[in-house]
This record gives sequence, C-alpha cells and structure tokens, in this order.
Amino acid sequence: MSLRTPLNSVLGLGSAKDGTSHFWGQRVSGIALALLGSWFAFCMATMPGFTHADAVAFISVPLNNILLLLLSAAIAYHSYLGVQVVIEDYVHGHALKLTSLIASRFVHTLLAVAAIYAILKIGFSA
Repeated sequence: MSLRTPLNSVLGLGSAKDGTSHFWGQRVSGIALALLGSWFAFCMATMPGFTHADAVAFISVPLNNILLLLLSAAIAYHSYLGVQVVIEDYVHGHALKLTSLIASRFVHTLLAVAAIYAILKIGFSA
C-alpha cells in the first residue's frame, strides 16, 4: 500500500507539451495545401498546353514561381509530419524508430531542396 495520492503518482509523467505544436503544424500546413493545391489544380486545368515550353513559361512567371516554392515546402513539411506520426505509432523497436525518423527527415529535406532548386533554376533561367 502506498501513501501517495493518485495525482502525486502521475505528476511528471504527463505529456512533454510537444503534441500541440505538431497538431497545429499539421492543421496549418493542411490549410496551406488546400489553398495552394486548389491554385495549382486551377492553373493546370487552364494551361493552354503541356509541353516543356509551356511549363517553363508557367514557372518563369514570378507569382507562379513563388507559389510553387510555397507548395513544395508545404508538401514536404506536411508529408514529414504525417510520416513521423506513422513511424511513432507503428514502429516499436527504439533503434529502428530512431533510425526511421532520422531517415524520414533527411529524405523529406532532400526532396524539398531538390524541388526548390529545380523551380528556382527553371524560374531564373527562363
């Protein structure tokens, strides 16, 4: 029998106050993806053609270039947050979980940088 109250036995074992920022990151990036994705879908639907020259002309417009950069960053961030939740929930080995989280961060960062580099290269060279 313990003399500790139930409240005293759980103090200090609660959340690390990390879930709120993750929750809001997912929601805000989801809203950004909804807006930017709608813009991108509209632009693709109204694009006169789908040749390389049409794509380069589309990306070389400064507003389109900026919005594509934001779309790429939002996709990478939102995807990273989602994959992180899946890894934390379903990977049970500590070493494998840590390795998977690190690999996920590197892969998402690499893909985001590659997308941003490609958009900037096309935008500035056209």
